[in-house]
Amino acid sequence: MTIIYQKTVALFKGTVAVEEADALLDWLSITTNNRVAFAHCQFIHTANLQVLMAAKPTVAAWPKDPDLDVWLKAALNY
Repeated sequence: MTIIYQKTVALFKGTVAVEEADALLDWLSITTNNRVAFAHCQFIHTANLQVLMAAKPTVAAWPKDPDLDVWLKAALNY
């Protein structure tokens, strides 16, 4: 699993594939004060990005990869 769900933080690691989108949506729907952390993320499928754009969670950590960092910040309006 490339998204590790903790109590209020979802940790994105490596390549986050399309198959993760449903579980991400479910977690964001039932978790209050949710945050996401991309520090160890290398790629995120656009289905997951759409879920994040709709849910607007707080970002706890941005990706270390500069290209992914710029792309996510632009898409999530940061």
